[in-house]
Amino acid sequence: MQGVLTGFMVIAVVIGVGYWLGRSGHLGEHGREVLTRLAFHVASPALLFTTLAQADLSVVFSSRLLVTALSTAVAAGVFVAVGVVRGWGIGRTTIGALCSSYVNSGNLGIPIAVYVLGDASLVAPVLLFQLVLLTPVALAILDLAGREAHEPLWRRLTSPLRNPIAIGSLAGVAVAATGLHVPGPVMDPLTLIGNMSVPAVLMAFGISLCGSTMPARGPDRYPVLLSVALKTVGQPVAAWALAAGVFGLRGAHLLDVVVTSALPAAQNLFTYASQYRVAERLARDAVLLSTVVSVPVLVVVAALLG
Repeated sequence: MQGVLTGFMVIAVVIGVGYWLGRSGHLGEHGREVLTRLAFHVASPALLFTTLAQADLSVVFSSRLLVTALSTAVAAGVFVAVGVVRGWGIGRTTIGALCSSYVNSGNLGIPIAVYVLGDASLVAPVLLFQLVLLTPVALAILDLAGREAHEPLWRRLTSPLRNPIAIGSLAGVAVAATGLHVPGPVMDPLTLIGNMSVPAVLMAFGISLCGSTMPARGPDRYPVLLSVALKTVGQPVAAWALAAGVFGLRGAHLLDVVVTSALPAAQNLFTYASQYRVAERLARDAVLLSTVVSVPVLVVVAALLG
């Protein structure tokens, strides 16, 4: 239980600092936009590169990854199906699908993996799956959906390859796969820059809460509630059913995949929504509510399966 509470406390404090910065106006009226662009174009690509460049890619071929991928597909697929029927649009549906299935495996998943599961590496399959596959695919969809129709076809098709998040992720995977050694004078500055990513994302999120109305109100109410329900209940239930019923996982292995799937939506989803100027309120409200709701969910999961 201590890991759950510790992880959420750290996030709440940094978001609170961002909220204070927004209320005080110390960063000016464009503070949130600057932090968002810093995280998206500079800090997050550096963080993804340094993380993946040193990762063990063998975890990709594990049963835990299959459970993660399938439960992610279930949660995201349900939201996409509803979004298509309700006509929510490509950008809004993509952000909502991410909020329904993209877990906070970094700044929250790691401390919870340490304190609840006893091993930080257990979150690696989820982290790699999201960084290597889920993020590039989702950003490619947002890139293509946001391009003007009069742009040449080749520019529209290659736009994902110019995305800084995708570039950082793919470069890191290439280094890990080839076994190349990145010298310290190159890796150390990138590590230092990457360390800005999580606090910048969290503080930008905190600033966005200034003057905002209660979550799950207005035109985004139903998409928000659906994504929160899928993220906090639907995805962990799907992970449990797949892990226990299909892959025969028991004990610690079952606890591992269910706990990681029950993590809330990641704060960097708000960064993506802000960068593409689509469904920003949906992302903000879904991340906030799923973070609050996931606390009792994680406590129950840890008590039942631990």
